[in-house]
Amino acid sequence: MSLNYIWSGFFLVGFAAAFAQWLFLGDTEIFKRIIDGTFDSAKSGVMDIALPLAGVMTLWLGIMNIGEKAGVVDLLARVIAPFFSRIFPDVPKNHPATGHMVMNFSANLLGLDNAATPFGLKAMESLQTLNPNKDEASNAQIMFLVLHTSGLTLIPLAIMAQRSILGAADPSDIFIPCMIATYVATVVGIIGVSIRQRINLLNRVVLGWLGGMTAAIAGMIFYFTQYLNKEEIELVSKVVSNLVLMLVIATFIIGALRRKVNVYEAFIEGAKGGIQTSLTVIPYLVGMLVAISVIRNAGVFGFVVEGFNWFFNLLGVNTDFVPALPTAMMKPLSGSGSKAMMIDAMKTYGVDSFVGRLACVFQGSADTTFYIVALYFGSVGIRKTRYAISCGLIADLAGVVAAIFVAYLFFH
Repeated sequence: MSLNYIWSGFFLVGFAAAFAQWLFLGDTEIFKRIIDGTFDSAKSGVMDIALPLAGVMTLWLGIMNIGEKAGVVDLLARVIAPFFSRIFPDVPKNHPATGHMVMNFSANLLGLDNAATPFGLKAMESLQTLNPNKDEASNAQIMFLVLHTSGLTLIPLAIMAQRSILGAADPSDIFIPCMIATYVATVVGIIGVSIRQRINLLNRVVLGWLGGMTAAIAGMIFYFTQYLNKEEIELVSKVVSNLVLMLVIATFIIGALRRKVNVYEAFIEGAKGGIQTSLTVIPYLVGMLVAISVIRNAGVFGFVVEGFNWFFNLLGVNTDFVPALPTAMMKPLSGSGSKAMMIDAMKTYGVDSFVGRLACVFQGSADTTFYIVALYFGSVGIRKTRYAISCGLIADLAGVVAAIFVAYLFFH
């Protein structure tokens, strides 16, 4: 699938919806909202995302270069190689891309967004060196991107914090549902891409790793829910996340010093690519954010939600979950947009209402697929995404369905 058709489709659908509202509902302000939204999104893409990203990229690409020269990244690649060699068969064993992907997944698990993005962009750059067709996403790049967009995070700290701000009785009560939903999205993402790439997942290594990860997550959930209260969960989350990040930096530096590497020069050498990477992604990022803004401000989500409500009522299905759907629909498009809708749902229906909690689980069940595609593929100049977006959206859908089921199980 080409980004050309997706981008053009967003604009055309948004404009069609705007004209329909103008003609049939007499909404004369809709065109102004759409145009104002495009300017605001373009400004936000540069000022709020690309420029701050430049500083973060400069820091973490420098740190990553130290880790590479220290041999730590290579060590991580060798540890994870048995599993990654099965799901990334086109990536040679012990290739630096493996270590970069491990760092990205680890940062995501801990909710360290500032570190995860630079690691992810570095991983995509490393995978691009193995890509024979530089304009088209490779199998390995698609698998990596879909795993990233599934958004597997151990502890949804930002969501819990927002619930606490709005006065939730137990801000951490969405912890287990979020964990289950995002894990389902990740597993479905792996299976979906593996089917397209004809990767055999039924072998002892893959099943052993997936079984081990499942057991570890289940054990962590059991420990957190049985032995810690909500304040302790939040404290452990903050301490562990930041402690791990400090240990990563310290390990890289100590390893480099042991190898007699000039640490400062290694940092500068790696950091030089931060600004260039940020400048490279600006056109892709602004283009996608503006297209998403047109869809949002044209009221397309409202039409879709009303359609879902009518359809499920027709089937006689309980529709209590429908008011939370805007958060789920916005999540693949915009993280900040879905967060705003999550907050709006909690304020409108109540922070501890079924809709308020489900909106939080939706927010924690997946990542921003279209934003990540624009950012990661744009950073290496890939225009033909093949089936990356469709597989990413399938994983997102699995997370949404799982979120609805677990929300009914836990909160209804």
